[in-house]
Amino acid sequence: MKILVCISNVPDTTTKVKFVDDSRKLDVNGIQWVINPWDELALTRALELKDDAANGVQTVTVAHVGLVGSEPTIRKALAIGAEDAIRVNTESGDAYSIAAQLADAVKDGGFDVILCGIESSDHNGSTVGGMLAEFLGCPSVTGVSSVKFEGGQSVITRELDGAKEILTLPTPFVAVVQKGIAKEPRIAAMRGIMMARSKPIKVVEPQAIDSLTEVLGYEMPKPRVACKYVNADDAGQLISLLQNEAKVF
Repeated sequence: MKILVCISNVPDTTTKVKFVDDSRKLDVNGIQWVINPWDELALTRALELKDDAANGVQTVTVAHVGLVGSEPTIRKALAIGAEDAIRVNTESGDAYSIAAQLADAVKDGGFDVILCGIESSDHNGSTVGGMLAEFLGCPSVTGVSSVKFEGGQSVITRELDGAKEILTLPTPFVAVVQKGIAKEPRIAAMRGIMMARSKPIKVVEPQAIDSLTEVLGYEMPKPRVACKYVNADDAGQLISLLQNEAKVF
């Protein structure tokens, strides 16, 4: 069995965001790039499945759409434990183009399970996994909090409002994972970091796939309004502020 984990290259969450080109592009100067946290948890779960020999997982591969500058992030995934990687050599576009490029790059890879994080921490689109499954023509399950193999079957757990849904499905399939898929992301050991230097990254040239959306501009969130203090004995003022300014009722 072969597992593929799709990863994205995102700014560290402590990054101070700035924009250039009339607020149409992110200013990448000085940014520290990391594996998208949801994808990192997906990779951790894939490696946990591989660690148990009873699951029959032979390899864990990571795939990414991005230029050569994203390879340090891919190497981090290899250091954590993935055997190899696929990089589609193009600047990442919208969710549609990313899913289409990934599908073309991995369609002949013979992957049984494909894991995607529920969203990336930069765009929060939550659509790549589902579209990837459509391009590959295989089932997909979203909101996945558990993936395991029992009796030769893939058992998937989904989180619902106040309940859980347990599914079995044939391979290949795409699982879009969320909270609970792994407790903590796996940390690369020094041995893994050294081994990652020689692990292969297959570079695939992109297909002629256009994005379906265009970024017109970004806006920073408005500054928070200064906190107003109300005398504990002045309930009328508090009610007035809640009604007329906060608009809570």
